[in-house]
Amino acid sequence: MRRRFALFGVFVLALGACSVPSQPAAGPAPQDTAVLGLGSEPDTLNPVLGYAPDGGSLLYDGLVRRTPDLRLQPALAEALPEAAGKEVRFTLRQGVTFHDGKQLTSADVAYTYEQVLKAANNSPIRGDYAAIEKVEAPDPRTVVFRLKHPYAPILQRATLGIVPSGSDLSGTPVGTGPYAFVSWTKGDKITLKANDRYWGEKPAIKSLVLAYTSDDNARATRMAAGEFTATELPPKAVARFRNQPEVTVHEAPSADYRGVMFPLERPVTGDLAIRRALSLAVDRAAMVSAILAGSGTPAFGPIAPGTTWHNPAVTGSASPDRAKAVATLEEAGWRAGPDGIRVKDGTPARFTLMYPAGDSLRKELALAVASDAKQIGIDVRLAGLDWDAIDQRMSQDALIMGWGTPFDPDYTNYELFHSSYAGQGYFNPGRYDNPEVDRLLEEGRRTADPAARKKAYDEVQRRISDDAVWLYLVYLKHTYVVRGEWTGVTVGVEPHEHATGGLLGTVVNWKPAS
Repeated sequence: MRRRFALFGVFVLALGACSVPSQPAAGPAPQDTAVLGLGSEPDTLNPVLGYAPDGGSLLYDGLVRRTPDLRLQPALAEALPEAAGKEVRFTLRQGVTFHDGKQLTSADVAYTYEQVLKAANNSPIRGDYAAIEKVEAPDPRTVVFRLKHPYAPILQRATLGIVPSGSDLSGTPVGTGPYAFVSWTKGDKITLKANDRYWGEKPAIKSLVLAYTSDDNARATRMAAGEFTATELPPKAVARFRNQPEVTVHEAPSADYRGVMFPLERPVTGDLAIRRALSLAVDRAAMVSAILAGSGTPAFGPIAPGTTWHNPAVTGSASPDRAKAVATLEEAGWRAGPDGIRVKDGTPARFTLMYPAGDSLRKELALAVASDAKQIGIDVRLAGLDWDAIDQRMSQDALIMGWGTPFDPDYTNYELFHSSYAGQGYFNPGRYDNPEVDRLLEEGRRTADPAARKKAYDEVQRRISDDAVWLYLVYLKHTYVVRGEWTGVTVGVEPHEHATGGLLGTVVNWKPAS
């Protein structure tokens, strides 16, 4: 959830007043160079260790890739294979070389997946590929996936970037992608150059700098000063750029949600009545209007409305029903104390809600949750912390989290709600354990029949809603500012992990408009 997937990091659509000049201060940059202002820096640039496995990297190609409208198309593979049963066979594209000139072969593909599955490498994405028994390379151009069982999303998982066989996981990043690695100044920027050997259309932007600035206000100021070609910004900050010359504001729909993760083994947040009452009490409509400046929708579950797998029965009112929330608490034995805070069996209805200190959107959402909770007698105490501190407290304290994907419903939902992932970092940190949900998640990934899968995931959503595992708040629209006139700037449906389908990820296709 924090930094697992992204080339472009976790795109923080944060809120807050930004003191930026009303006009850009600098002229246009050379059109063969671009600087992208990004909110979060990756921990690694190696796909084996979890870097951009969903195909968003500019350094690597997978066997397949996604278009902005989420269709799969061949990349390193010559064509999309059939994905039925326990064998999936790819034929590699001819004439592809790595950045160092080495020819791509099936041995490189087999090596990449073997390294992901190798326990000693401790890859954070290893569980995503657990259905793979082995990957064979019977000849230089043929790759065969042998599966332990039929796995419906196997082609979706084939977006994983391919590295050269025998490569050092901590060494210089080498891929087949449209850009090659130049340098990485930790905490500051990564510099890339166009890959002259690229098998596809070569990018018009020859030099690309990924500049990392976690503070939203600072990123807005740098954009206004002309330091960035493009950046991600909070909705309210974006509004300041809408009528400026030389810049364009883009909004992208997403399946990216924000919500409260509850530690389910704690006395207060482990009480179903508390969680259900909070869902009734929060004002999602006000959050969308005031915090997202209208750039979003209310959220009630982990699969976004408008996507194929959404269960429309899992919904609610965007406006609060605090009378019903109070009745829910009263019925469960939570009585108002003299200070207005409810108490049950001597335990006050009080818990801590964490949020990453540099993320102003999550801070604003946390403040709204605390304010709404107070009106029904629940005391929510806020803690803005850095991620290292949050990591240590997720089993104890609630957290404003973000997830969501428009891809296959197996994505993230298996890890977030299957009991086998309980307590594994940002996967199922609340330690949810429901045997029937486990069964449904397993059924959903093992069957290839779309109708059977839809039925399974509809039921997963219903049970998660009934158990109030999370307090879902809002789905976001992702907002960007781009300087200059470009063709190829493409908006698509974006996941929480903006590596795939993110507007800035289309930079490889940008060309000067004149």
